[in-house]
Amino acid sequence: MDKKAEKIFLFITDFITINLTYLVYFYFRIETGWFQVISMPEFLLPMFIIYFYWLFVFTFMGMYRTWFAASRFDELTVLIKTSFIGVIILFFLIFIDDLSYQQSSSQRYLIFIYWLIFVLFVGGGRIFIRSLQRYLLLKGIGRRNTIIIGYNEKAREVYEEIKHARALGLDIVGFLLLGNEEKQLVGNNKILGSIDQIQKIVNDNNVKEVIIALDKHEHEQMLDVIAKCDFNDLTIKIVPDLYEIISGQARTNQLYGIPLVEINPQLMPVWERKIKRLMDIIFSSIILVVTLPVSLIVALAIKLDSKGPVFYKQIRVGKDNKQFKIYKFRSMYQDAEKHTGPVWSSKDDPRITRVGKIIRKFRLDEIPQFINVLRGDMSLVGPRPERPYFVERLSNEIPLYKRRLKVKPGITGWAQVKHKYDESIEDVKKKLQYDLYYIENISLRMDLKILFRTIFVVLFGKGHFKN
Repeated sequence: MDKKAEKIFLFITDFITINLTYLVYFYFRIETGWFQVISMPEFLLPMFIIYFYWLFVFTFMGMYRTWFAASRFDELTVLIKTSFIGVIILFFLIFIDDLSYQQSSSQRYLIFIYWLIFVLFVGGGRIFIRSLQRYLLLKGIGRRNTIIIGYNEKAREVYEEIKHARALGLDIVGFLLLGNEEKQLVGNNKILGSIDQIQKIVNDNNVKEVIIALDKHEHEQMLDVIAKCDFNDLTIKIVPDLYEIISGQARTNQLYGIPLVEINPQLMPVWERKIKRLMDIIFSSIILVVTLPVSLIVALAIKLDSKGPVFYKQIRVGKDNKQFKIYKFRSMYQDAEKHTGPVWSSKDDPRITRVGKIIRKFRLDEIPQFINVLRGDMSLVGPRPERPYFVERLSNEIPLYKRRLKVKPGITGWAQVKHKYDESIEDVKKKLQYDLYYIENISLRMDLKILFRTIFVVLFGKGHFKN
């Protein structure tokens, strides 16, 4: 079952079971005559309002995430926790409504009976869908091709365990070597090649999962191996005893008795990502409207000051290596890099125009980037987007540089409020440390902290936002 089909099935099942819950509760509460009813309540309108309420709660709590070979017990546990929070909110909404109408309901506890019915029906529907997915995996539908990096006793044990755990949904297509075992293993048809050939092997075999199983004497190569696997949205797992190598970047999974450690996990919960996107849309819309008079003045000043367009457009690399066109007010002379090629800007760059110096000082040249935020190419907070030329160059020089591309680039970021312009490779390495710190600690709280610090930087003229 692919991701789209899975979500469609989940939406349909939830629609049926949530409304069925309301139908059963309505009959229990009204039609049985067991409880006092002051007036006959409406049926259809509240039912659909309740459904959309739960749709909102489930979406923000990540209940429509992609499920793959996970425990149905875990699915039910998450549903119980999420629905309990939702019911508590409903309880207080009903309480506030009673206060507004100066009513006192002694039967408010019935909301918890509704919750029990909800867990029974919606949980049953969810378990049915997950059982169907498990059945399809066992029948060979929706399985994921997997490679194991390393060829040692540990790697062979993992291979045998996964081969006998069909419900896991993983098909091992072969092993990749680190390069020093090739001579003695030429005859093994499961050896696909070396780690240096991983991109071709992944593409040729439609690989979705990578399991890293290295010996203790190979631990120092772990970061290099991870960096080479960091493409195509591969799910990367390692054998548990290597956990300390990447402490802070992993979470432990126990899948059908096979203990594995997954790295590069989902960086933010779904509900936080939704709120982050909502914040991007709201704040960027407000800023574009509020700064419209200033933008018109800046545009006129740029046009009168030097030849060339008002807006500066340039290709940058965004999330998942996708390229997009960034918009800024032009602060340099036209064709500033015609004779030099791509170079980093500096604080006292001679290519900057007179108007450019002013708008850069007050960060007014950044205003059009809020259009990129509205379009979804960027976020308010994140690593600064870099040009393709520099991304390729820096990826070859700095390990894990492309990990910056795991999140949307931002107008401001932790590196921008903590460090200066990128004037050398050392500056880039330093800012990368800040970017990786942000990615590993990404949260709404972190974003708000950076936004407040950005306001401080802009007001007091400290810090830098260019690259």
